[in-house]
Amino acid sequence: MVEPRGSYAGDVAPRDAWESLETDPAAALVDVRTSAEWSFVGVPDLSPAGKRVLLQEWQRFPSMQIDPGFAEAVAETLKSAGATEDTPVYFLCRSGARSQAAAAALAALGWTRAYNVAGGFEGPLDGERRRGSVAGWKADGLPWVQS
Repeated sequence: MVEPRGSYAGDVAPRDAWESLETDPAAALVDVRTSAEWSFVGVPDLSPAGKRVLLQEWQRFPSMQIDPGFAEAVAETLKSAGATEDTPVYFLCRSGARSQAAAAALAALGWTRAYNVAGGFEGPLDGERRRGSVAGWKADGLPWVQS
């Protein structure tokens, strides 16, 4: 784990997040990408861990404006599922920037274990300017599905 930056709990590698999701019944994953990304790129598949990913856009598609009620909506959904402010919550986006901001937003509401998944779902561009092979959830071979 990398040292925390800002007000969130820090960055974690995708495999570390997956391990927590598999072993901690309370741990949750929030995918903050847009609905278009979920549809066209895919989403993490948490069914092997007996869970479902929470899909909540950080930026509303297609305007790409940050959702001002994002953190409150996530907190409400998590609490309705039995989570508390001490539950580990992992945030994921394409490459790790939006999810870092989303983790900080939840942390600002008092959530003490809001983490950013470093590298995101697809990671950075490779030498051929494509994502998904260098780092991130997909490159690490973690479960995912595409509709």
